[in-house]
Amino acid sequence: MSTSVDQAVAACQPAAVEPVELTGDALETTAPDYLREVKCALAAEGYQPAELTIAGCFAEDCSLATQKEADRLRGYVRAASFLGAGTLTVTVDDVGDAEKVRPALSALEERARREGVTLTVEGLELPA
Repeated sequence: MSTSVDQAVAACQPAAVEPVELTGDALETTAPDYLREVKCALAAEGYQPAELTIAGCFAEDCSLATQKEADRLRGYVRAASFLGAGTLTVTVDDVGDAEKVRPALSALEERARREGVTLTVEGLELPA
């Protein structure tokens, strides 16, 4: 950890909020206006999104379908960041061609890192 992060962590105090895990399927959309409402409603009830989970579907062995799904998941990266969730967990059950999917998920992982979100992928290993 860098010195500035150490200082920020040392100055932390417990907050009166309960961390919650949200499922992407429960969100009507990833549009900012809607997410703003969700974030405010959660805060009003004393909840803080800690994790957002979503299923990824890469069953088709098609580069265009893989890209379309990666684009959809990118919306959930933005949603996690907007909501303040530190982790986005993507569960991948069916993969048509892992060699097409891994680079897309690696790019998604990099995007998540830039957005301040940790991407966790279950069901498929990413290259180190």
